[in-house]
Amino acid sequence: MLSGRRLDLLDPSPLDIEIEDIAHGLARVARWNGQTVGDHALSVAQHSVVVEQIVATLNPQWNPKHCLAALLHDAAEYVVGDLISPFKAALGLDYKAFELRLLQAIHLRFGLPGGLPSHIEKHIKKADQIAAFYEATSLAGFEVDEARRFFGSPDGIPTSLATKLVELRPAATADAQRMFLDRFRDLETKLDDAAAKWR
Repeated sequence: MLSGRRLDLLDPSPLDIEIEDIAHGLARVARWNGQTVGDHALSVAQHSVVVEQIVATLNPQWNPKHCLAALLHDAAEYVVGDLISPFKAALGLDYKAFELRLLQAIHLRFGLPGGLPSHIEKHIKKADQIAAFYEATSLAGFEVDEARRFFGSPDGIPTSLATKLVELRPAATADAQRMFLDRFRDLETKLDDAAAKWR
């Protein structure tokens, strides 16, 4: 990693994971295999920020730790890249187990449980699908009906958020990296503040 850390991919240690490496990598990994409109690819870093915004909007009562989990939901891709879902399925369970092991190490590094409660995972997955729906229809050339078949209908989101998602445009790499780090640090501050209140 650029930080100088050496990460054992078969047995990743939380001690070898740095948020700057994650942000750097995710800002350079393209969603949709780069098949999106615009001057820049939609990065996984920018997508992650969008998913966290959706989660925070739909669940304003959430603990900042859960929002952090949403921001980090694709963090393993800083090492393994963003494989499209059909290809992941073709690779089988070993790939998913590998990706999950890395994500668990990432969670532990940032004070999250290795495995999230199922209801939290469900909400993050729903936010991920909502983001995918709008990315597909606004940036990747999907028809609305086609996107609904793959990602479901993005029901229940406020009109203001839906408008923002329709207008989503891919950011330059440096901007996406900064967005991701800024949101991470904002959530980290909220976690520190929450911890201080309990002292």
